[in-house]
Amino acid sequence: MENYQKELDKIILQISKSEAKPRLLLHACCGPCSSYVIEYLASIFDITIFYYNPNIFPPAEYERRLAELKNLLPRFPVALKNNVKLIECSYNPDEFYQALEINTHPEFATEKEKGERCRRCYYFRMKKAWEYATEHQFDWFTTTLSISPFKDAEKINSIGKELESSFGNGITHFLTSDFKKKGGFQRSLQLSAEYGLYRQQYCGCAFSKKNTEEERTAAEELKSRK
Repeated sequence: MENYQKELDKIILQISKSEAKPRLLLHACCGPCSSYVIEYLASIFDITIFYYNPNIFPPAEYERRLAELKNLLPRFPVALKNNVKLIECSYNPDEFYQALEINTHPEFATEKEKGERCRRCYYFRMKKAWEYATEHQFDWFTTTLSISPFKDAEKINSIGKELESSFGNGITHFLTSDFKKKGGFQRSLQLSAEYGLYRQQYCGCAFSKKNTEEERTAAEELKSRK
């Protein structure tokens, strides 16, 4: 497995030698995951956050996560100092189900995280963000997804590199990452506590919500038997 953090360190070192900040489109899924990534990258890149997450269920959960992100940015000194911007995309859950092809793959409904269902979810959200990044000629594109220990950094980075090689414009590049490294995930927990951020109890989609609830119920039943 590649060391994506090492690759990122090399890129950052090279960028830090230039005077101008390159423009980065950062796909983000929520405020807690964004917090550390913004803190880590805002002094190096001119960041625009791209909130595209039609996988999130139910709609009230989608709105809550978006509201937390909107609430964080004006209170987060590093985001204010570096003028971090936010693009809010439309919310159409049908796009998520079509991307999964759930009608022909019912097994995805019970699949554990990091499987093919998740890979397809990473891909369709990252592809939407990539299209925006190339259309608006951002220098770099990446996603906050790799900060979660429940996400597959190998799949995420493979998708990013595939998007660049297959749909590249010669201007926009994929920024490799494994943001959970160097204490990134732990730092996101600290920032969430510091700013009172809502931390969701499941990844986002209806399937992960159901799976998480079933696992929690099973664990509680097992505990009660002891």
